[in-house]
Amino acid sequence: DRDTDKKRIEELLEENMVLEIAQKQSMNESAHLGWELEQLSKSTDLADTRKSFVFELNECASSRILKLEKDNQSLQNTIQELRDASLTSRESSLKFVELEKENQQLSKKIEKLQNQIEKEKQSNQDLETLSEELIKEKEQLQVVMETLKADKDRQVQ
Repeated sequence: DRDTDKKRIEELLEENMVLEIAQKQSMNESAHLGWELEQLSKSTDLADTRKSFVFELNECASSRILKLEKDNQSLQNTIQELRDASLTSRESSLKFVELEKENQQLSKKIEKLQNQIEKEKQSNQDLETLSEELIKEKEQLQVVMETLKADKDRQVQ
């Protein structure tokens, strides 16, 4: 009986050591998952900051486009007035050419800004997609972490 009890005690001690090792591994994994969640959270915060920055850029570019369009309209009105007045003097002709050139430059600027806005919109959509993916991954990691905690609690019990 004593030999059987000794063997049983040794078996229980070995099993206890195995459980302690498994518990330490589980705790290490939980700590690592917590760290990964924290990193994901920081990444999400950066994406939100980037979104607001992109939004501000879009707003700024839109206001610049509106200003340039107003300037363009003003120049077109001036050109039309000059045409209507049918001034034939050399001075009005030079002014007309100058205004036409300025009008063309403004049209090019408007086109560039519109292209830039389209790129920013695409970048914003890409960031939103990335943010959604990160949130899904964060949720999955939380589920895994909860599962690991439950396993650890069961092992401890």
